[in-house]
Amino acid sequence: MGETEATLPNMSLQGKKMAYQKVNADQRAPGHSQYLDNDDLQATALDLEWDMEKELEESGFDQFQLDSAENQNLGHSETIDLDLDSIQPATSPKGRFQRLQEESDYITHYTRSAPKSNRCNFCHLLKILCIATILFIFGIFIGYYVHTNCPSDTPSSGTVDPQLYQEILKTIQAEDIKKSFRNLVQLYKSEDDMEISKKIKTQWTSLGLEDVQFVNYSVLLNLPDPSPSTVTLSSSGQCFHPNGQPCSEEARKDSSQDLLYSYAAYSAKGILKAEVIDVSYGMADDLKRIRKIKNVTNQIALLKLGKLPLLYKLSLLEKAGFGGVLLYIDPCDLPKTVNPSHDTFMVSLNPGGDPSTPGYPSVDGSFRQSRSNLTSLLVQPISASLVAKLISSPKARTKNDACSPLELPNNEVRVVSMQVQTVTKLKTVTNVVGYVMGLTSPDRYIIVGSHHHTAHSYNGQEWASSTAIITAFIRALMSKVKRGWRPDRTIVFCSWGGTAFGNIGSYEWGEDFKKVLQKNVVAYISIHSPLRGNSSLHPVASPSLQQLVVEKNNFNCTRRAQCPETNISSIQIQGDADYFINHLGVPIVQFAYEDIKALEGPSFLSEALFSTRATKIEEMDPSFNLHETITKLSGEVILQIANEPVLPFNAIDIALEVQNNLKGDQPNTHQLLAMASRLRESAELFQSDEMRPANDPKERASNRIRMLNDILQDMEKSFLVKQAPPGFYRNILYHLDEKTSRFSILVEAWEHCKPLASNETLQEALSEVLNSINSAQVYFKAGLDVFRSVLDGKN
Repeated sequence: MGETEATLPNMSLQGKKMAYQKVNADQRAPGHSQYLDNDDLQATALDLEWDMEKELEESGFDQFQLDSAENQNLGHSETIDLDLDSIQPATSPKGRFQRLQEESDYITHYTRSAPKSNRCNFCHLLKILCIATILFIFGIFIGYYVHTNCPSDTPSSGTVDPQLYQEILKTIQAEDIKKSFRNLVQLYKSEDDMEISKKIKTQWTSLGLEDVQFVNYSVLLNLPDPSPSTVTLSSSGQCFHPNGQPCSEEARKDSSQDLLYSYAAYSAKGILKAEVIDVSYGMADDLKRIRKIKNVTNQIALLKLGKLPLLYKLSLLEKAGFGGVLLYIDPCDLPKTVNPSHDTFMVSLNPGGDPSTPGYPSVDGSFRQSRSNLTSLLVQPISASLVAKLISSPKARTKNDACSPLELPNNEVRVVSMQVQTVTKLKTVTNVVGYVMGLTSPDRYIIVGSHHHTAHSYNGQEWASSTAIITAFIRALMSKVKRGWRPDRTIVFCSWGGTAFGNIGSYEWGEDFKKVLQKNVVAYISIHSPLRGNSSLHPVASPSLQQLVVEKNNFNCTRRAQCPETNISSIQIQGDADYFINHLGVPIVQFAYEDIKALEGPSFLSEALFSTRATKIEEMDPSFNLHETITKLSGEVILQIANEPVLPFNAIDIALEVQNNLKGDQPNTHQLLAMASRLRESAELFQSDEMRPANDPKERASNRIRMLNDILQDMEKSFLVKQAPPGFYRNILYHLDEKTSRFSILVEAWEHCKPLASNETLQEALSEVLNSINSAQVYFKAGLDVFRSVLDGKN
């Protein structure tokens, strides 16, 4: 895999010429004047910066808090009890630093004494004045010449300049994104996705991105069979395609592509004739109720998508003994403006990566397991119109427009024969990877990821939106880089392949470079399916980054109609961020527009990939202003994480998230609450004792900043549990949805053990959470101890 070795050029595992080059934090770009190194000038600039921050403190900037937070600002009490009503968001200057006391002698620390005056005669003074005037005029000419013939000045390393960010972002225009989108859409009909990959690589290279390369992996894809799957009613002998149309040659010719793309990748294949049993959403309670009245062994479940991850619900059905699943979306779960009655869709049953090389990269010489299917169930997605025919219900909505959910009456029996046909082949999946090397910390990476169309998968156009957005930001960024500026940290841009089959491209790349990424990745910015509606901006962020996202959103939100009170959450999302969240513990941010009505419905409906409904991008955003907003919001977050001396992460907000997840009348949580209180105490001390002085210019030592950033970078890794139910995140800081603010694995365990007096599943889940909280608490305390020992050594 020669191409794979070059995936992280100048940062590769092979020790290439610039591998892991470390640059001192005080290094400056060539061409800086020696006068910029003058201690007095530096001291004056630092005084101004710190004075401004103190003024912000005094003017009430510390009132900032998350929109979704409760009550009032966090106090600094000496002791912390288990009263959960006191759980409040972290507040401090800039949302991250807590100044416990003012240093009264700070202003005088750099005060300079007035120069001594010397007597001189009038002629001497006149001579000095003339010389000074000549030098002044000469200096103006030199300055003018330098200004007009040299690259524009940029802030030196360690200086945060919001004006610089705005200068970069203002070049992003909706019209350019629209043009890029249309050019990409013209390519998606190609059966060879290399054509799209080459287009992206050529464009990124022309914009100036460094060392843009293909990274190819040969992986096992489960593709639709040339003959579409069918469902046949035994009572009448009628045969239907998944979209509800009869199995006639004419219907197949009219919508052959849609029929082929209606399938579940990595399902078992074959024919099954059995009774259809309505299991609704497939929740644990639904299955308990049904198993009391019917024998479900080798029967066919009629399952609604939503409310829980599909992989989890299929695992329950498989354990219960079902043989097949007809999967659909109830029209009542979607906004009235959407009519999915005849829509076909695709789902993937792959939890992530190449199924033939689970847990390790698909490189030459790797052992390949024979895994043509990932479940024993025959799974077939079908349209709502076919479901209506199966249950003999002509309409989903009644006359008064109130929606009636699709249900199969308990006293009626439906027997069908389902035929699932797929083909498994080894195919090449291509990632496109390029980067901008950082100036002072080139071995720290911010990953920015979108995805491109992969042949043989669904024909939606949302991939073109994400690709156009990431390309627009690269164009704006590189226009500044070409004039001599660089971010402090390296920004890596990735366009992933194989996303529809289970995030295969990103998983394989992540597994290939796991050791490098574990040590060096700072954050992941996801640009996956950025436009799923046009009524509400819906950011998702790690707890440690939520305050930064609120700050950026409030600053950039000028059109109030499209920017209601932003509800930022940490919930499970679809897309290639999955590997970075669940295997690397990397903080993530994702901005996307949603339909408000869709947000009110069941979660996990986005697991369905539609072949037609996703092609209406231009109808949702004809002016591409929403695309521009997402590009600028994402871009400013990228720039701030890549360029701030101290990473803009919140330690205390992680502790608060843990305490909020333990609210309520949950059993057996006393030990968890006590441990969460200790975690909060350690996080508060860390944020006050270590992050506060890092924001003080006179205490900003480069080695101290590096130590601090290393701790901030790895905060979430403590919350990766070894095992989680199928479809659940291993990173327990993320909820299943916005309606559930509890640890997901505990919610599942409590549901699982309700009928039992005691259950090992619950005890294991409680232990996993307890160990995660304890690990985080020990981590923060160890960080404090290291800093204190350094200070003691100096003293």
